[in-house]
Amino acid sequence: MKLAVFDQGAGPRTGVVLGDTITPTGHAGTLVDLISKWQAVKDELKRVAEVGPAIALSKVELRAPIARPGKIFAIGLNYADHIEESKMEKPQTQVWFTKAATSINAPFDPIEIAKASEHVDYEVELVAVIGKRGRSISKSDAASYVFGYCVGNDVSERLWQSRTPQWSLGKSFDTHAPIGPWVTTADEVGDPHMLGLRCFVNGERRQNSNTKHLIFNVWDQIEHLSQAMTLEPGDLIFTGTPGGIGAAMNPRQFLKPGDVVRCEVDKLGAIEATMSAQA
Repeated sequence: MKLAVFDQGAGPRTGVVLGDTITPTGHAGTLVDLISKWQAVKDELKRVAEVGPAIALSKVELRAPIARPGKIFAIGLNYADHIEESKMEKPQTQVWFTKAATSINAPFDPIEIAKASEHVDYEVELVAVIGKRGRSISKSDAASYVFGYCVGNDVSERLWQSRTPQWSLGKSFDTHAPIGPWVTTADEVGDPHMLGLRCFVNGERRQNSNTKHLIFNVWDQIEHLSQAMTLEPGDLIFTGTPGGIGAAMNPRQFLKPGDVVRCEVDKLGAIEATMSAQA
């Protein structure tokens, strides 16, 4: 099932996506609220999707499916080709940073280039959405804690990122975590480690890989993070980006106002944004 948050001018609502239509769930609250009570509502939502009334996706504005995550964690240096282009050593342990909740952006909204920024880069990623509360989760149980997946762009301000060993500030500019276009439930995705992912800038393919090349896979990541903290419904895990970033090109290619960035992941759809200068 594909679950989205949409707006027709009267405020955000949750809906079920089928093809090129969306059907309101009829439930008040956020998508995280639905995730938290999923076992009790999933059969009802399947029936809702079948009977409608359906609305054309072209008639609505899709919002970020998780508007205010409790936690956003992202893993760095998790594809071999990205490590090589970054001229860094393969990490022996997982390298994590956070992104601020205020960096969340809708799947098709503009991405802002801040006044203090000149080195904005793209990173297509598979994003895992946590579905239930858990601590000290074993690798063998990790899959049961994932509600679903969406497409993410770990937009990065490279100068700010490189100024300090702590990357979070350079990763947390406003609008620099677009996600969507919806959350596809884990049962519909199947194995998350066999998904192609791509990024295009102005129609030019810059990144092209597959999640089978993850160094630490999704289950490794959940096991590791949950040793330190309780994972909760709606928490987001950006699982890493492959090679092809603008900072590694010769000459380096950073994003500028008017550039269009499209990120795709197999089975999950695509998000696309126009870069815009901060007003």
